[in-house]
Amino acid sequence: MDDNKMVAGKVKKPGKRGRKPAKIDLKAKLERSRQSARECRARKKLRYQYLEELVSSKERAICALREELEMYKQWCSAMDQGKIPSEIKALLTGDEQKLPPGGSSTKTSKNKNNISSSNG
Repeated sequence: MDDNKMVAGKVKKPGKRGRKPAKIDLKAKLERSRQSARECRARKKLRYQYLEELVSSKERAICALREELEMYKQWCSAMDQGKIPSEIKALLTGDEQKLPPGGSSTKTSKNKNNISSSNG
């Protein structure tokens, strides 16, 4: 029999449909592939650098928050013993210049001032 098929009155020949692919130079194709791989590795390197910087900044933030938490724990234990820490006294009187370095942040002083002003 013949390999041609009759469909709706038209003779169809077996094989691929559409345009035939252009002859691509093998060397050019390999070079494009290499270039694409180089770009992919560069993007990956940049992505990892960004993620490493992000992790280190988050770790620094965690350390700072842990130090602040430890300071608050010490303040609470001092107040449980009936002592008022000098940092809290300074916050309540509004003398922020008397605070020792690393005593408290401006964020906490605003919160403490808001609490003391709302109570009185």
